[in-house]
Amino acid sequence: MYSVIVVPPSCGSVADQLRISAGERVEFGRTERSGGGLAIAHAGVPRVAGEIAAHRTFWLLSNLSEDQTYVVENPEGAGEHIKIAPGRVEAPVPFELARVTLPAAGDLLTFDVWAPRHAFRSVERRGLEGAGTVPAFALDRTKRYFAVLAALCERRLRGEPRAPLPAVEEIVERLRPSWPKVSRSAVYWNIDYLAVKLRLRPGPDTAEPGRRTHGKKESLASLALRFDLVREDDLVVLAPAPSGAAR
Repeated sequence: MYSVIVVPPSCGSVADQLRISAGERVEFGRTERSGGGLAIAHAGVPRVAGEIAAHRTFWLLSNLSEDQTYVVENPEGAGEHIKIAPGRVEAPVPFELARVTLPAAGDLLTFDVWAPRHAFRSVERRGLEGAGTVPAFALDRTKRYFAVLAALCERRLRGEPRAPLPAVEEIVERLRPSWPKVSRSAVYWNIDYLAVKLRLRPGPDTAEPGRRTHGKKESLASLALRFDLVREDDLVVLAPAPSGAAR
């Protein structure tokens, strides 16, 4: 049973995909590999550029180039990525869906690798006695502050990991269909509240007089996306409220 699928650049059909099982390997590079492999016809790609090895439910990447760092991105991870330095052998890649980027003579070439056998254990407590574990970040997805956080991170969640964050005025307009009475001051208040709630700055009773915290929006978005406090599925909170619903 295969555990990893390599999708070549410009892959036109399922038949072009390379499927390997645990313990099997696929080399990639500029030249055709004897016995299979992934050929990337570009003068900037080394003849033997790297190797992908399937290992149980994930995969390993070897960068066999002399001087090029490879980047492996999670296309659904709002900018989540790892870098594989030249010469690094069998670096584990944790993403279920991954895009490998190779710099090549001024171009950036990509191909995808899927690991569809990812497994997750149940997070239920299974009847364990005693107090539960205190959550690291307690966010209520029904509250207005969560809608503000979703609007703040929306562009990056929709596949633009380097998109600039929206201005407060843009957040107001984005929230208005679901929150008609939203205002700039309400958005500012919720951003300040989130910064305190997620401990990005001291609370009012501990803050140093006159001290200002800069980059709150960027810090909030960075923390939320890094720890999956808001996901693409959560953008449903930005949908217009049903007619007659309390607002």
